[in-house]
Amino acid sequence: MLRSKDIVQRHPQNPAALLDAIRDVQEAFGHVPDEAVTGIAAHLKLSEAEVRGAASFYHFFSLTPRGAYAVYLNASITSWMAGRAAVAQAFEEEAGCRFGEVTADGLIGLFPTSCIGMSDQEPAAIINGVVFTRLTPVKARHLVLAMKAGKPIERMVSEWGDGANQSDLVRAMVSNNIRKRGSVIFGPFEPGSAVRKAVARRPEDVIAEVKRANLLGRGGAGFPTGLKWEFCRKEPSDLRYVLCNADEGEPGTFKDRVILTEIPQLLFEGMAVAGYAIGAREGLLYLRSEYAYIRRHLEAVLERMRQEGLLGPQVAGKKDFSFDIRIIMGAGAYICGEESALLESAEGRRGEPRNRPPFPVQTGYRNRPTAVNNVETLCTAARIVTYGAPWFLSMGTAKSSGTKLLSVSGDCERPGVYELEFGLTVQELLDIAGAKDAFAVQVGGPSGACISRQGFGRKIAFEDLPTGGSVMIFGPWRNLFEIVANFMDFFIEESCGWCSPCRIGNSLLKEKLEKILAGRGSIQDLRDLEAWGKNVRALSRCGLGQTSPNPILSTLQNFRELYEKAVGGRDGFVPDFDLTEATLEAARLTHRLPLLEETSHE
Repeated sequence: MLRSKDIVQRHPQNPAALLDAIRDVQEAFGHVPDEAVTGIAAHLKLSEAEVRGAASFYHFFSLTPRGAYAVYLNASITSWMAGRAAVAQAFEEEAGCRFGEVTADGLIGLFPTSCIGMSDQEPAAIINGVVFTRLTPVKARHLVLAMKAGKPIERMVSEWGDGANQSDLVRAMVSNNIRKRGSVIFGPFEPGSAVRKAVARRPEDVIAEVKRANLLGRGGAGFPTGLKWEFCRKEPSDLRYVLCNADEGEPGTFKDRVILTEIPQLLFEGMAVAGYAIGAREGLLYLRSEYAYIRRHLEAVLERMRQEGLLGPQVAGKKDFSFDIRIIMGAGAYICGEESALLESAEGRRGEPRNRPPFPVQTGYRNRPTAVNNVETLCTAARIVTYGAPWFLSMGTAKSSGTKLLSVSGDCERPGVYELEFGLTVQELLDIAGAKDAFAVQVGGPSGACISRQGFGRKIAFEDLPTGGSVMIFGPWRNLFEIVANFMDFFIEESCGWCSPCRIGNSLLKEKLEKILAGRGSIQDLRDLEAWGKNVRALSRCGLGQTSPNPILSTLQNFRELYEKAVGGRDGFVPDFDLTEATLEAARLTHRLPLLEETSHE
């Protein structure tokens, strides 16, 4: 009989192994039982509070049973648009429990989850680590029947996606949906070319080439990559690290999923180039838990690169350069996309943002200088080293060089991944994706901006509309307030809770929005939304809180007429609730309805 103690003993007696130990126990028992908490704490010399704190922080860990089959159905807006409500109802009816519950026999647990990186093929769910896409009520019922019959989850997948998704190491029903291949990320790639070009030059020259190319971070913030590498290299230290952020948790984003599946060696070469440039010997790929199904494939690519001399000792024949890469798994927390929270999680703790300064290039992983870059940035850096800065500068705009990967989803004929040069307008993108009657476009995910038709002439570029890659399209038949409410629910759920402006402020904004939607709003409530949103944005500790009010603030700016129509021109104070309506049921039960009606007329 498998015991939690046996699982825990497999791990080194190092607090950094905390998340790995919790994960293994979770996979074995479907939750982290009390005896496992005690055992992990004793083995790693941590308090039980620290173990429980980590287990309760991450979405895919649980201190209570989640069922032999744990169904996590995506609750993002693109899933709702594709028919999530009917799929969820089918799961509930067939399983015999509601979402947030486990069946009485402990067999099936149903849970909502934030975006799982499948916005181009919704509704989608993860069941015991296996991804199911394009679900329908019929498919949901068949899945539940298979669970009741005890069928292994892997055997419930009846179709495979394209490309490497069909390989024996992946075997996923996920589709790549690569709609447009550009010259940078999806251009012809000769394995080993970037690493060999890099080690043939001085590290300082590699950094200079990346700086000349004006490569700005592709996560959306746009910090110059070459400058980050230069800061990291110049920081005195005996060790430095490269950390790749593959935790693309922004709803509507799935481009990294495709890179990791189809061209992971390009990414790994980009990490090796960064390692050579900054003087690091180790790289870390922080892979989001939702993409765990790709891990075996990634490990196989890493092993092949070691055998070919592109990783390990004396990379590409360079005697004084050794570099290797290992994978660290996330466990479901959007906040870990923030680089300092990512570092905390990578070190085995709750993913809570750090105070800055110091910055990661000064004090990062294990308190050493660390260059944190996302997947697309590192891939792009590898291509710049291969083909040179002039080649890269020939694409895009003067301030936004090169191309951008865009994850397009929602109301369009061709959802998927597009590699396009910076500088195209929103309307041009809509035409390419087959969105003929778009009413609104969310650029940059919920933390970005919601653009009305008047803004479709704006350009996707750092100098106008920056984006990490998410582009969600909404037709005129969609309810904009439902979209905004969904985004706010996401931020409320994903806030780490550390600071009051984010923890409390987002809930207050959502409550104010609900008041308006209930028909009890006023012009003053619109003023409150603007003022409160700006306060949350200005006073929050990290990027999550600093961008969480954007769904409300950007729609207030670009769709003001909808909000004004919702409040009907009312101004001044309007109560949050109707006292008569709130006490109506009690009045009926106590036979005091006539008295209540008389009071309401006074």
